[in-house]
Amino acid sequence: MADSAGIQQGSPAIGAAGSVPAAPGAAGTEGSGAAGGSARIAVKKAQLRSSPRPKKLEKLGVYSSCKAEGACKCNGWKSQNPPPTPPRTDHQSSTVNLQEPCRSCSHTLGDHVTHLENVSEEEMNRLLGIVLDVEYLYTCVHKEEDADTKQVYFSLFKLLRKSILQMGKPMLEAQESPPFEKPSIEQGVNNFVQYKFSHLPSKERQTIMELAKMFLNQINYWQLETPSQRRQRVPNDDAAGYKANYTRWLCYCNVPQFCDSLPRHETTQIFGRTLLRSVFTVMRKQLLEQARQEKDKLPPEKRTLILTHFPKFLSMLEEEVYSHSSPIWSQDFLAGASGGQIPIHTVISPPPVARPLYYSTSPVSVDLSSCGSISPARKTASVLEPNPVGEKRKPSEPLPHEENKRPRVVGDIPMELINEVMATITDPAAIPETSLLSAHSARDEAARLEERRGVIEFHVIGNSLNQKPNKRILMWLVGLQNVFSHQLPRMPKEYITRLVFDPKHKTLSLIKDGRVIGGICFRMFPSQGFTEIVFCAVTSNEQVKGYGTHLMNHLKEYHIKHEILNFLTYADEYAIGYFKKQGFSKDIKVPKAKYVGYIKDYEGATLMGCELNPSIPYTEFSVIIKKQKEIIKKLIERKQAQIRKVYPGLSCFKEGVRQIPIESIPGIRETGWKPIGKGKELKDPDQLYSTLKTILQHVKSHQNAWPFMEPVKKNEAPGYYQVIRFPMDLKTMSERLKSRYYTTRKLFMADMQRIFTNCREYNPPESEYYKCANLLEKFFYTKIKEAGLIEK
Repeated sequence: MADSAGIQQGSPAIGAAGSVPAAPGAAGTEGSGAAGGSARIAVKKAQLRSSPRPKKLEKLGVYSSCKAEGACKCNGWKSQNPPPTPPRTDHQSSTVNLQEPCRSCSHTLGDHVTHLENVSEEEMNRLLGIVLDVEYLYTCVHKEEDADTKQVYFSLFKLLRKSILQMGKPMLEAQESPPFEKPSIEQGVNNFVQYKFSHLPSKERQTIMELAKMFLNQINYWQLETPSQRRQRVPNDDAAGYKANYTRWLCYCNVPQFCDSLPRHETTQIFGRTLLRSVFTVMRKQLLEQARQEKDKLPPEKRTLILTHFPKFLSMLEEEVYSHSSPIWSQDFLAGASGGQIPIHTVISPPPVARPLYYSTSPVSVDLSSCGSISPARKTASVLEPNPVGEKRKPSEPLPHEENKRPRVVGDIPMELINEVMATITDPAAIPETSLLSAHSARDEAARLEERRGVIEFHVIGNSLNQKPNKRILMWLVGLQNVFSHQLPRMPKEYITRLVFDPKHKTLSLIKDGRVIGGICFRMFPSQGFTEIVFCAVTSNEQVKGYGTHLMNHLKEYHIKHEILNFLTYADEYAIGYFKKQGFSKDIKVPKAKYVGYIKDYEGATLMGCELNPSIPYTEFSVIIKKQKEIIKKLIERKQAQIRKVYPGLSCFKEGVRQIPIESIPGIRETGWKPIGKGKELKDPDQLYSTLKTILQHVKSHQNAWPFMEPVKKNEAPGYYQVIRFPMDLKTMSERLKSRYYTTRKLFMADMQRIFTNCREYNPPESEYYKCANLLEKFFYTKIKEAGLIEK
């Protein structure tokens, strides 16, 4: 035990290499550190097994029933002169007399060990190992104060004692045998790696596997808290279920680490989601806290891995552990997974001995910042969410084996070159750890860094009428009600309270130092395909830190997982700017019939909408863009390095030349530059006429062409011809085309462009005409490109 009160839940020592968990019953003893307990037992067994055979018989006689005639009931030989405590060195070398009588039944030692006369040395050594395990458990029973743990020790003591008497192998008698739950923790973590990271390149995926190994290693040597300690900490938990798992853990995982005569199993291989749920929250908190406290002791090459990437890995895994709909715990997970199952021991194989948190079995470095799918937004489908809805988000990126199936596009940069450049910018050792952000950093970069370091957390929470009240959730809901009331003073407090605590509404809460500092309250309408955002606020002293942007990105990720791809909200005059930055606009994509009657109309507010793209990992989007810029920059640098020839500067401008053709600049073509913007001019008038006629017919048939079919009437648009000096419409263009006015494509394109320009100049951006002009313009240029009149 970790102390005299019982096993305390905790990790192997993070700051000391080569540590192993505390030996059971070692509390208060010399060298009760983990390594000391198991090492002493191993040394004793080695010494005893190397002893002369008479000495071995004497040791086994103590645990052997008397075989003398007359049905003696003595169950073990007892010396007339028991060894002193502690035993003296000279006493160890005393000779063994098989004729020495037993202090209890007076029969000789030989009468107790007659059944061992023809036993091989190998079998005798096996029995001697059980003897020392029995003595060790006897000590544990007397030192242990926790009643549940003591009972398990005593049961194991009796089992081993019986196996010596019967010369059999100790077999635990239980209603169930390992594994106790499927899939196991190890399989679940393997599924997690498959589910979230199967699209990554092999090098990055290998680093994810190293994180998974690190996590599994911690579980295999984690010290569970006793049932009584857990009852005090979590009174409403399933006490009977935890006690059953605790007993199994002691019998099959913990005690066999030191009593090797008992069959030993890895915790991660015989237990499943139930045990992991009972330890994950506390385990994650303690691991991260220990890592922060001992960060100065971490090797430099592991500091980024432990302090930045491991917390993010745990956050993503935490969501899958507590989510009711996570697919990684399904028995048929692999049946639907593309690419098939990777053998578990190939992907994740926990080391045979415990290691400190920052040690791994491979020197592979990690860079999670480049993985679009490792977004911390996965955490928003939280353990705290009462009613998760929908399926988990499927990775939109292609799997590695699909890479070769992609159609190649002319001008594509070879993937080999991209990977080569990526290797130069994704090494975590090359990324400086700094709290200072550049002036060009993304709005949410500071918030993202704080989340990775565990400073802030995001949870989707809500009130529930079907489940027992959770004190922490209720406290957070009260905190959200206070934040919204303070930041939205014009909104009635009663109204805010009603919606925040309404079971139909949920809130994405932003937690910092255990308290609520912001959130987004929303209501989902899955049948209508949209979600209404009701309140959005961050407390005033935590603003301008990127929290608002990061909150919205988490909300987008959450809804993509739940297959709802549209947001609607009524924004007041102060919030319109924020929502525009988050991708909202007044151009509502949701049909009006879908939301009328479902959301409340706020007087003086503007309805805004946002359409989500399921292919975008929003919480990491700015990181991806930044990395793409770095890749392009590196590619440009490489290209420049290849151009060795240096041309003299241009001197023609000093001589009075005003401009020159671009292609006449020396060396310009060597850089890969090609003339652009020159389309194919059709010299045949009939061919040009036919092509333009086809394009004009397509434009006139488009659904957004109706405002431009005829000239604008003065009575319908007062003052139009005072604003627009050169009007144009599709009817006029048809007449010009028929009269063969358009002798070149440029004349035709200029008239069409004038239609769109005039419309945008006269009409406001929110008008229907303005939207039609934009959409029809896009369609027109698509047709022009298809006809080959301009380059694609």
